[in-house]
Amino acid sequence: MRVELLGFDSMGTRGMAVFLEVNGTTIFIDPGANLAPRRYGLPPHRLELEALDRTLGRIHELMGEAEHVVISHYHRDHFLYRRGEEDYYNGKNVYAKDYTRDINFSQRSRAYNLFVTRGVSKMVRKLEFADNRSFKIDEDLSIEFSPPMPHGPEGTRLGFILYTVVKTSELTLVHASDAQGPISRRGVDFIKNVRPSILIISGPPTYLSQSKVEENTIEEGIRNLAEIAKSMPDNSTIIVDHHLLRDLNYKQVLRVVEEAASSSGRRVRVVTAAEYMNQPVNQLEARRRELWGSRL
Repeated sequence: MRVELLGFDSMGTRGMAVFLEVNGTTIFIDPGANLAPRRYGLPPHRLELEALDRTLGRIHELMGEAEHVVISHYHRDHFLYRRGEEDYYNGKNVYAKDYTRDINFSQRSRAYNLFVTRGVSKMVRKLEFADNRSFKIDEDLSIEFSPPMPHGPEGTRLGFILYTVVKTSELTLVHASDAQGPISRRGVDFIKNVRPSILIISGPPTYLSQSKVEENTIEEGIRNLAEIAKSMPDNSTIIVDHHLLRDLNYKQVLRVVEEAASSSGRRVRVVTAAEYMNQPVNQLEARRRELWGSRL
């Protein structure tokens, strides 16, 4: 299985884009990237804008290769939404979060604009609303989806997401988009039941821990991720990124996860997306104060 990670927060933009080549089939999960409009009261730095341009260029290139495209939800760092980007969906098999149920207003509006107003539903080869469904691609490849999961804790106003499972007889990959830990107990149980060889997950949003409620919720996400690490198969990999990498002190959480895996006697590799791709960690958003201060 070829795995290419793009646009993750450890690489300088917001996103969790994953391009896969499996048994000669190409799958693109969450092909999007974006920047925080404000962080520390500051706009994106020039280096962030340049990183976004590079990332979108590569995403657009790989969309040309992709046969199957997954949209786990409709936050703007997880799908292509800009004017003109609708053309990249042309002729694709698209598996998307159902925008008619288990969805908040803003995501429903964005999905309707993409599929109906801008006509993507008529451009694709096939559009499947994928909530809690499974699709057999060939004799040894399936793409499966979770039921709608909360974007973080239960009851969040941020809406629902889908976890994606890409499965062959030899390898299982789970893409847990915006799980934030997972904070949700349902997310923990789903991942433990699947037992992936590779888990790609959004870590707890520790950069938001400004109130006691948030701190308790985030701590739950850390505990849940450690619990999952203990259940992973031997010689598996956990890629923790996205929300967690907006915190310069992210390594503290990775250390907890590594120690949990080690305590279970399993060999589990715990890395960021950048490290998985043999790149240096480049937390541009988390360093925004530093970048504007240095005027690079």
